[in-house]
Amino acid sequence: MANQYEQCLDRQPANHQPLTPISFLERAARTYPDHVAVIHGDRQMTYRDFWSRSRQLASALARHGIGKGDTVTVMLSNTPPMLEAHHGVPMVKAVLHSLNTRLDAAIIAFQLDHAGSKIVIVDREFSGVMKEALALAKVRPTVIDYDDPVYPADAPYPKGERIGTLDYEAFLTGGDPDFAWSMPDDEWDAISLNYTSGTTGNPKGVVYHYRGAALMAYTNTIHAGLGKHAVYLWTLPMFHCNGWCFPWTLAVQAGTHVCLRWVRAKQMYDAIADHGVTHLCGAPIVMSVLINAPAGDKRDFPQAVTFNTAAAPPPEAVLTGMADAGFAVTHLYGLTETYGPAVVNEWHTDWDALDKGAKARKKARQGVRYAALEGLTVMNPETMQRTPEDGETIGEVMFRGNIVMKGYLKNKPATDEAFAGGWFHSGDLGVMHPDGYIQLKDRSKDIIISGGENISSIEVEEALYKHPAIASCGVVGRQDEKWGEVPIAYVELKPGVSATADEIVGHCRTLLARFKCPKDIIFAEIPKTSTGKIQKFKLRELAKAG
Repeated sequence: MANQYEQCLDRQPANHQPLTPISFLERAARTYPDHVAVIHGDRQMTYRDFWSRSRQLASALARHGIGKGDTVTVMLSNTPPMLEAHHGVPMVKAVLHSLNTRLDAAIIAFQLDHAGSKIVIVDREFSGVMKEALALAKVRPTVIDYDDPVYPADAPYPKGERIGTLDYEAFLTGGDPDFAWSMPDDEWDAISLNYTSGTTGNPKGVVYHYRGAALMAYTNTIHAGLGKHAVYLWTLPMFHCNGWCFPWTLAVQAGTHVCLRWVRAKQMYDAIADHGVTHLCGAPIVMSVLINAPAGDKRDFPQAVTFNTAAAPPPEAVLTGMADAGFAVTHLYGLTETYGPAVVNEWHTDWDALDKGAKARKKARQGVRYAALEGLTVMNPETMQRTPEDGETIGEVMFRGNIVMKGYLKNKPATDEAFAGGWFHSGDLGVMHPDGYIQLKDRSKDIIISGGENISSIEVEEALYKHPAIASCGVVGRQDEKWGEVPIAYVELKPGVSATADEIVGHCRTLLARFKCPKDIIFAEIPKTSTGKIQKFKLRELAKAG
């Protein structure tokens, strides 16, 4: 029998609407229509225009037959059309699929076919590889060219040929700026599709829903400390987990997006100084670019700037360098499957009294769950029992909540495996500290087992980064007849600085147990993804090949 609070208190349109991040942009446009929403080179777009152009895009898509469940693929840099696509595509209940701009033609073709792409919007910078991919793909989408008017004459990458049948601006002209956009039928409906890196086999298609995207926008606002009219610099690729959902987030506080096509030190410092940037995101490599920039590229700026970083734990030397340069670093952690970062290193004010080294060690921890995440723990993946909160016992980091993906597109076995036991299995190994903060120790595949002892590649890399000559490094295991595996290090030195392998190994021995020290130092350029993550799988391939 229903209790009193279930009688005549029904869910109806007046008191229940599906969550969607699109309503944030509508509110910002109505409240601050003349505030600058987007800066791209010497061009600016107000919230009134941003809202209008997004509806034009939605209208144009609808007139081309795009509707609920259709996939719209974009291969764009951090430019205004990418922001417009994040709003215009969901307005017609279609699904936004953002391509990594550094993928090769074969992987792009796989994604186009797997996603069933109906429309492809491509920046002319990437038209060459997209043309190859379309020739390989089975689908035959309508292709729309974007010709960036702010493309500099001295660009490092030239514009390619036009490969589409339509031009982006002309396509928008055919749309209605007063288009009556649609709320989702259900907040569980898909809003976007993001593919994993696919380092082994074909990548998996991670599906996000409206509820998760909206909750991430709220949560990003809180944990990134976005105040009213915050100014956000796009150093993080928007194709990466939908830019950690920041394309939707900024509208909550009517902030300003500062577009950035290429991550370069001078351009970043110029944007920070000229536009009053208050926030930016990126991998530790972006921090290294900033603090190691030539003096002539650096600019002074009076405002406080928050740098949100994820991926591998930032080396202590980098964290210290960022603080000295005037950046406040917030350490985050997450995966594509969790809409980007879902864990934050919540900072305690009493930690400010710690010395630099102790502060850096606190900042290197991943932290606690986002407010929108319901569960974060470390478990034994076989027994599904929580590990002791001792900061020592290694287990698998697991997530549960509304900012975990719907699942993998057309891949039930992988989805079932990822959600086994009612938790999302991250594949990351870590420990839980007594204060409830988690700290990663490695990916499960990156742990090096030498003579029966587990060696964390992250721990060895931390030691290496404390050497003043090292700009970037990656540690992997190499087969060894005696020990099974031994750690070896690939090292990239800072420009104009030298160091020998013996010096680096000697340095490691002052910080690590002897068995953890690299048995080989290989000087080489470190392969990285477009988001600055070191590609360990490539280093493992090099190590295997000797």
